[in-house]
Parts: sequence; C-alpha cells; structure tokens
Amino acid sequence: MGFIGLHEPIKTLPFSPCVEIGWRLAKQFWHKGYATEAAREALNFAFQHLQFLKLYSFTTVDNVRSRAVMERLNMVNTNENFAHPLVPLDHTLREHVLYVLSKEQWNKYN
Repeated sequence: MGFIGLHEPIKTLPFSPCVEIGWRLAKQFWHKGYATEAAREALNFAFQHLQFLKLYSFTTVDNVRSRAVMERLNMVNTNENFAHPLVPLDHTLREHVLYVLSKEQWNKYN
C-alpha cells in the first residue's frame, strides 16, 4: 500500500532540524482518503504522545494531490519554497513547497 508517518529529513534542508510528516501510496490507493485519515492519526500521536511542537511537510510545487492532503490537515503553506538539495539542479521537480503545522494549530482544529 505504501507508508504514512513521521520522518527526520536530511540536515541540509533550509528548515532543518525538523520532523516531517509524509506519505507515499501506490496509485491504486489514491482518492480513497487513506493519506488524510492516517496522517491525522500520525499528527495526533506526534502532538499528544511525543509532544512535538511543530511538524513540517513538503512536496514538489506541482504535486497538487499531496498539497491537498496537507491543506485538509490544516497545515499552512509557509510561502517559503526551496530547492530540494537531493534533486538535480536542472530537474523540473527541484522546487518544493513547505507546509507547517504547530501543536497549537492542531489543538485548535481537533
């Protein structure tokens, strides 16, 4: 099916150190609500049990499906796009959009 969960990304990202929430699902599992539902549980665990104060998520600018999940989770676009250091300089997927969610925001909506 894929995975949904928390991850500590590489240290060379402009906003590191941080914890990311992310998902990668096989195409046959898209559009079924699995990413949003499981991510909500991961966020709840991160904020309520692990006591994280902030979580990030990022994707390529054109990945509207993942961005829609981030927005359904009430994550906020920071408007601080960045060039992902692991993507080649001339690649069309190099530019990434960055979303963030604080524990305070999570508690407000949940």
